Amino acid sequence: MRLLLITGMPGSGKTTAARYIEEHGFRVLTMGDVVREEAERRGLRPTRETLSTLAEELRREEGGDAIARRCVERIKALKAEGVVVDGVRSLEEVEAFRRGFGDATLIAIHASPRTRFERLRRRGRVDDPVDWDEFHRRDLKELKLGLGSAIAMADIIIINEGTLENLRREVENLLRDF
Repeated sequence: MRLLLITGMPGSGKTTAARYIEEHGFRVLTMGDVVREEAERRGLRPTRETLSTLAEELRREEGGDAIARRCVERIKALKAEGVVVDGVRSLEEVEAFRRGFGDATLIAIHASPRTRFERLRRRGRVDDPVDWDEFHRRDLKELKLGLGSAIAMADIIIINEGTLENLRREVENLLRDF
């Protein structure tokens, strides 16, 4: 099985890149969905704060790779030839995937803070920051989880400062070489 792991700061284009990879026959697993499902199982309302607190709690109680380990089990159940995991947040998570499958390619999607902030403002999801200060605080929180280390240790880096079509081309070029 081919396993691709996507990491990057919020608004960098991770989910869009995962959708483009899905068009090439890969199944997509979004790590945040695992947290949302756990919140639902616990009867919690899936607000930004609730989901963030729950993810921190899972990592604190079960280890930094808790969410990744849950994903590993889901991936094994898929029995797919190729899977792309959207939302890897730390090297601990990367190692959990590599323990589970032996090999995984870590792809970092990078965009500048200003670009990401504008994308998040346009996206308008319930968990998106409402102003620059909230955006900055969220970035710092993500970096404390180890996201910067995952980005720094990526096997492949895609700079996503352009259009959706530019990102699609970058993903297609990556898959040609993969």
